[in-house]
Amino acid sequence: MVGFHGTVGSAGEAAHLVPAVGRLSYGGDYNPEQWPEEVWPQDVALMREAGVNLVSVAVFGWAWLEPAPGEYTFDRLDRILDLLHDGGIRVDLATATASPPIWFSHAHPQTLPVDVDGRRLTYGSRQAICPSSPAYRSAATRLTEQLARRYHDHPALALWHVHNEYACHNAHCYCDVSAAAFRRWLGKRYDDLAALNDAWGTAFWSQTYTDWAQVQPPRATPTSSNPGQVLDWRRFSSDEHLACFIAERDLLHAISPGVPVTTNLMSASCANLDYWAWARELTGPDRLVSNDHYLVATDPREPPAQIAYAADLTRSFAGGPWLLMEHSTSAVNWQPRNLAKPAGQLIRDALGHVARGSEGAMYFQWRASRAGSEKWHSAMLPHAGTESKIWREVTRLGRHLAALADIEGSRTEAPVAVLLDYASGWAQEAPNQPSTDMTAFAEIARWHAALWRAGITADLAPPQADLTGYRLVLAPALYLIDDAAAVNLRGYVERGGTLLVGPYSGMVDEYDRVRPAPLPGALAGLLGIRVDEFHPLPAEKTVGLAVAAGPAGGTAGGPVGSTNPPTASGIDLLASGAIGLVWTESLEPAGAEVLARYVDGPVAGQPALTWHRVGAGLAWYAGTRLADGPLRTLLGALAGRTGVKPAHPVPPGVEAVRRRHTDGRSYLFLLNHTAAAAQVDAAGTAPLTGTDLLTGDRWAGTGTIPAGGVVVLAEQPSGTR
Repeated sequence: MVGFHGTVGSAGEAAHLVPAVGRLSYGGDYNPEQWPEEVWPQDVALMREAGVNLVSVAVFGWAWLEPAPGEYTFDRLDRILDLLHDGGIRVDLATATASPPIWFSHAHPQTLPVDVDGRRLTYGSRQAICPSSPAYRSAATRLTEQLARRYHDHPALALWHVHNEYACHNAHCYCDVSAAAFRRWLGKRYDDLAALNDAWGTAFWSQTYTDWAQVQPPRATPTSSNPGQVLDWRRFSSDEHLACFIAERDLLHAISPGVPVTTNLMSASCANLDYWAWARELTGPDRLVSNDHYLVATDPREPPAQIAYAADLTRSFAGGPWLLMEHSTSAVNWQPRNLAKPAGQLIRDALGHVARGSEGAMYFQWRASRAGSEKWHSAMLPHAGTESKIWREVTRLGRHLAALADIEGSRTEAPVAVLLDYASGWAQEAPNQPSTDMTAFAEIARWHAALWRAGITADLAPPQADLTGYRLVLAPALYLIDDAAAVNLRGYVERGGTLLVGPYSGMVDEYDRVRPAPLPGALAGLLGIRVDEFHPLPAEKTVGLAVAAGPAGGTAGGPVGSTNPPTASGIDLLASGAIGLVWTESLEPAGAEVLARYVDGPVAGQPALTWHRVGAGLAWYAGTRLADGPLRTLLGALAGRTGVKPAHPVPPGVEAVRRRHTDGRSYLFLLNHTAAAAQVDAAGTAPLTGTDLLTGDRWAGTGTIPAGGVVVLAEQPSGTR
């Protein structure tokens, strides 16, 4: 696995994520093709004023670079790269393959994607591509080769940027070319049709395949498609996009050795790709993980909780430092209501990502576009020009990032892991489940947000990962689990780990086949329970929980490694009355102890929360989705029992995250998300002593964070002066 080893990461500490930049990266997408050439020198001068040191060029420049088939015109790109180099600005050079020109799509209509209803979509936007198309892949690699041969030794080149936001708009193509590719993919996954029929359970509805030619994508059909087919289709589609990336990446490595290659993921917003598989192809020599993140106004989580989730997930893919390739200075253009950021949020958002492992802050885009679909997307240089709030904060952020040079290569500390499995989420969110409210990906993000509100930093991890370094592991939604992952989780608990599993987990195998009784299948023995029947709740209905009266003794709040059983009296979960949402189960203990029971609803009186000792550890199970308040309380109680603490005690509305070098140097990021100044002190811990890297102010025991401000404290080890 790639870097899923907890608190500090397992990879060697790199001096610079982007060696040619040599410090934290700052800049954004630069699209000179949108502007007359006389504007370019002004752009470079303003970039220098803002502290920009890296820009992404030609992300959507295919028509600019190849205006006709095989006719490559690089003279303008030559001039802009030379101009940027002369200005001391490095380039993240894109392969421009995310948006084929109109001439290409018109000449090769078979490359246009087909939707589930059989409609071939037309050109006129971006990503109008079938990822399985040989014609597209050939044209894309030809352009990539031309760029690599021309610019592999250009002094401005710092990084190669393949494609852009894979599968953002064309996650699945249902054309005949994709169907043939799907059959080839299935042929490698299954030995023969008998194995495929068994995996998909095609005996149901008389869907047995007798010839490979009969197998097709899960196109529109009178009712729901076979769940096993849909699940494999999603795996295949992720792999097809990944194959496109690998083809370009390997070409760049061959022609341009030593220059890192990346592609910008969308960790928090795209569940169409199995990013754990992508991470394996983006980590290693001359590769790096980068990510795009945009706040969503309708998300129930606070903006900093959204940032924390995206950053923690991306750091987990990378196994350490990563690069924020895109975010916004203020409003975006694609939501129903595009909210502008108030003063100070631009800086807090960027440094929130940096606190959680990003080695810089990049934006879409440098200069706001005058035309096109994204003309009202904010930019580093906005339509209002340099006499604007955005420009003042952009230049200030540039100074801040320059002042944070010492943090480069340090690792964000995260003692908790939250499990995320893409195939499991895809299967759980497929049609014909017991409740449409039992979403997977949003529930994982909600548990992470509960940790964030408790001040606890977490990694994300697949269930097969090495979990040894984590004090606490959470599995909010693990409906699908293979045998290897089940063995891995049991081993983690037996060795002394603490695991909390959410409802409706462990039910099916990797083919989405229900596991044999007793439910919850692969996890029944580990959790010490038997589930008899599901009882999902009607819309908007809730259930109450109460402390269970039982024979268990001891206290839950004992020291780490305590053998005292965790009784209900030691968990303050129900002090003010806990509420369950969406789901309940008829559940019986089979070795587990009961901590809470339902007081009403369809299974009143039955267990809602249990724990089970396995080896040296504890496996907990919640048979309902706890509301936000009790969920946070439960996670906080488990964190306390396992010795997990926030990076530092802080007042409400203040976020604390720590990055640390392997030599012990540490940096405490303190982000004040409130409109009032906040005082932070030792609060019974080691004194807060050190220097704020952003201002040079000395902290000794206590300090004040300005309203909406950020402090990055280079901590002084205790006992030094």
